[in-house]
Amino acid sequence: MTEESLDELLDDEAQQLYEHLRFQVDKHQEPVRIDKYIFLHMQNTSRNRIQRAIEVGFVNVNDKPIKSNYKVRPLDVITLMLDYPQYDSTIEAEDIPLDVVYEDDELMVVNKPAGLVVHPGCGNYHGTLVNAVAWHLKDNASYNPNDPEVGLVHRIDKDTSGLLVVAKTPEAKSNLGVQFFNKLTSRSYDALVWGHFTEEEGLVEGNIGRDPKNRTRMEVFSPTSEIGKPAITHYRVKEKFGYVTLLECKLETGRTHQIRAHMKHIGHPLFADERYGGMMILRGNRTSKYKQFVENCFKICPRQVLHARTLGFTHPKTGKRMDFECPPPQDMTMLLEKWRKYVNFNETFF
Repeated sequence: MTEESLDELLDDEAQQLYEHLRFQVDKHQEPVRIDKYIFLHMQNTSRNRIQRAIEVGFVNVNDKPIKSNYKVRPLDVITLMLDYPQYDSTIEAEDIPLDVVYEDDELMVVNKPAGLVVHPGCGNYHGTLVNAVAWHLKDNASYNPNDPEVGLVHRIDKDTSGLLVVAKTPEAKSNLGVQFFNKLTSRSYDALVWGHFTEEEGLVEGNIGRDPKNRTRMEVFSPTSEIGKPAITHYRVKEKFGYVTLLECKLETGRTHQIRAHMKHIGHPLFADERYGGMMILRGNRTSKYKQFVENCFKICPRQVLHARTLGFTHPKTGKRMDFECPPPQDMTMLLEKWRKYVNFNETFF
């Protein structure tokens, strides 16, 4: 089980539990904390996630839930019980349309449409971008979609569109992974947010971690806190529409929901972002005509208005700098044009 899949399964409160892992402690084992013991015997996870699993009652010893300070004893039977049955995680090639922006023997850059999940996970085991890539490369004998050393180097949300890089070789994935980790890549997003900005550019800095009140959302915490992971987003105003603003957002870090959480944190949720409160009229007058206009906007683009427009990195084999740009999809361009027309006909409102 991967770290990401365990994280997804921990997002909801447990109901019926299913056994995902079982092992017995060696009869010569010295006493050691349960979280440390599992961490040493379980691949592709972190001690923090193991502690979370213990806290919500997903770890049993001898068929009983235990606390994090429990110390394993010889012949203890440890089980990981999760709220979703095990499934075959084998990635199969599926004939799904794929917009390939660039491709060579080492990598490919794709333009993901909104609505497409990038990787199989809880509730989405088929029909993902990874399945589409597997089909596209089905005749490439050296590419195994089930090999974690190749494939997606980074991810974007299901309802976010835009550019992603896929590594075809272990060497390429390792090299690109180091570039992302060391902040040597460049990424910018187009984001339509609620509200007016008096400044032309700015920076949002704040740790990002799970919202304790809603585990499907991320929350922003103080940079000086020990909660969450550090995150920095730079933004620049591209176009103003009075009640909403089009921003260019550049990431220094790549945390889950980073732009969505950071924008909500500064009082500017993404337009139509239901999870973070953007699927409501947050700015503007309350006339019936304006309300109908906004409702029509939501229908045109019923998702967070976020597009990964640019992506830059150094080619892992040639050493050449590569920069890609992909304009927003039709739903987003139609929405922006609708706001432009509204502003032109209602200039006195702004």
